[in-house]
Amino acid sequence: MADAKPDPAAEQVQASPSATLQKDETAKVTTDITDAKPAEDKPAAAASTVTETVANAASTASTAVKDNVFSMFGGGPKKEKKDEVDDADEPSGASKPKGEDENPENEEPDVDFQPVVHLTEKVDVKTNEELEEQTFKMRAKLFKFDRDSREWKERGTGDVRLLKHKENGKTRLVMRRDKTLKVCANHYVVPDMKLSPNVGSDRSWVWNAAADVSEGEPEAQTLAIRFANSENANAFKEAFIKAQQENEALFKASE
Repeated sequence: MADAKPDPAAEQVQASPSATLQKDETAKVTTDITDAKPAEDKPAAAASTVTETVANAASTASTAVKDNVFSMFGGGPKKEKKDEVDDADEPSGASKPKGEDENPENEEPDVDFQPVVHLTEKVDVKTNEELEEQTFKMRAKLFKFDRDSREWKERGTGDVRLLKHKENGKTRLVMRRDKTLKVCANHYVVPDMKLSPNVGSDRSWVWNAAADVSEGEPEAQTLAIRFANSENANAFKEAFIKAQQENEALFKASE
């Protein structure tokens, strides 16, 4: 039997271990590549998660800034009212023991402060009218004739009064300004005074006072008085003439 000839290709494969090693390495590389594909997807998934987290944080920060801005103008997120839990077993305020909810810090201390400076007693201001009784009173406006400028000047607005002394019975005319109560007319109603209409007005009178002491010293003055209407003016004239008649008898008796 003839000897079989050896196969040169088989011998080459057996004799060449490098070829087998190359085949194993190729298979390993192929397997590593296949296994590495999911690993390559992991960074992409992680990047997606990080991006989503950053977006959520930015949205939360934007909402917080918006709420802060609105809260500056009385706005802001709607506050949810917490539901109050009613305790059925808790006694009412009327049935709670006295002093249970009292806080000593909220109690007001009983402190008595003594004044450092003691005010003096009330002083009565005298007007020199204490011994007189009022027989007439009417609101009016008073004018004084200025001889230097040859024109009328307003003296003040207030109540013109006729005051009769309780002891000697003499009547004087007194008028004070409103608010300040400063005297703008003060003289006796003497018999030689004569009331005359002022420029034909039926609510204004003019007369001469030989000794008006409203400025402190007796001084001759030409005065004019104006009332709200003719009825008030006529009432003043009647009271004025009556005071003149009473004073005339008293002045004659004292001479």
